[in-house]
Amino acid sequence: MALDRTESVTVVGAGAWGLSTALHLINAGYTDVTVFDRASEIPSPYSGAYDLNKIIRAEYEDDFYTEFALEAIKRWKTPFWGANFHQVGYVLATSSAAPEKAVNHLQKALLSVKDHPVFAPGIVPLSGHDDFRNIYWQFPGPMTGFNGYLNRLAGYAHSSNTMADIYRHLSGRGIKFVLGPKEGEVVKLLYSTTRDLAQRRCTGVQLQSGKVYQARRTILCLGAWASTLIPDIGSFVVAKCWSVAHVRLTERECDYLRGIPVLNVRDLGFFFEPDPATKLLKLCPLGAGYVNTDKSTGTSLPPSESLETPTNYIPASDEEKLRRLLRETLPWLADRPFVEQKMCWFADTSDSDYCVDFVPNTGDSLVVLSGDSGHGFKMMPIVGEWVVRLLADGKQDLSRWRWKQVEGNGGKEWGDDVSWRIGTTKEIDEIAEEQDRMMKARL
Repeated sequence: MALDRTESVTVVGAGAWGLSTALHLINAGYTDVTVFDRASEIPSPYSGAYDLNKIIRAEYEDDFYTEFALEAIKRWKTPFWGANFHQVGYVLATSSAAPEKAVNHLQKALLSVKDHPVFAPGIVPLSGHDDFRNIYWQFPGPMTGFNGYLNRLAGYAHSSNTMADIYRHLSGRGIKFVLGPKEGEVVKLLYSTTRDLAQRRCTGVQLQSGKVYQARRTILCLGAWASTLIPDIGSFVVAKCWSVAHVRLTERECDYLRGIPVLNVRDLGFFFEPDPATKLLKLCPLGAGYVNTDKSTGTSLPPSESLETPTNYIPASDEEKLRRLLRETLPWLADRPFVEQKMCWFADTSDSDYCVDFVPNTGDSLVVLSGDSGHGFKMMPIVGEWVVRLLADGKQDLSRWRWKQVEGNGGKEWGDDVSWRIGTTKEIDEIAEEQDRMMKARL
């Protein structure tokens, strides 16, 4: 049966994937699309992409994602997306203190690209201080035992600016946006009332204000908050966070570091060239991340805003990783205060596979996109195409992107076996305990 592209479609969540979905729906001819988000403006601070920048790279140990990422990079290099893409290159490395898992990951990543027909011309092996200094001539640090490679194909995108640009574009093309903590926050999915729950359909959404919107199809793109509306997804998708910190530079310091490739030291962290508008140098420590497990449900969700959670703060152990990273590369910044520190929440799966599927027992009325697992933003130019195809096909043919009902819920050690995660997942409440211990030790 042919699709009716005049049917009403509701997109819940105006983050990177929600905006991409709305974009490709309207490109495919859908004429009645409404996007809801509890943020008062876009880019939404509830999105994992509410950030200065995200790495855009395509090397994966799994060719499945490599091909998608290569297609995404082609889009990033078009006039529509290209204003926010910076192909400065990407260096993947380990330091002399790297654990075996980090070294193995680096070796696998290099193997995945060094002979690849697309990557190979732009791959430069790096071994030791002098090789790294040739790439990063601005770095006076020792770069002790650094080994890795440069991928000239990769770089980064300004994520917040990308979302703002797509929002303006969609607003001008007739996509309706309902924003704000009352009018835009979806608190409940509505279902048809039938005796046979296996045949129920999602008929729309209820907002915090009490208003109800009816829709033929609802597409949930809520990232870390997905299980607030679909509790069952919490069995295989969990809310997880990593630290983000920044160093504020002068205009001349920004000029000095302009154009440096993204540096990702697997056992320490990564950083980007400074943002010229804000004069901020963004840094992220690496590790297995943090979860916030509700003991009564076993589901991890971001902490409620009503809780007394720290602001402008990252765990002390993460700060130490970043200080070490700066001492090895830019020691003149190693003691600068960190500003605009935060915990960045997104949706994670134990195997890093996405979920792009119809929710069971809802027919073709309810779709969920989730589980970006920290590598989903780069796919923003093409994610919406996956949704359009799913609606057209009426089922998800890719088994790895199907809904997965599993026993139990994710918590500690969630996804720690994934090769690019170094360390062990911790509960977010351990951060406060860790900080208390360190403060007492200093007294």
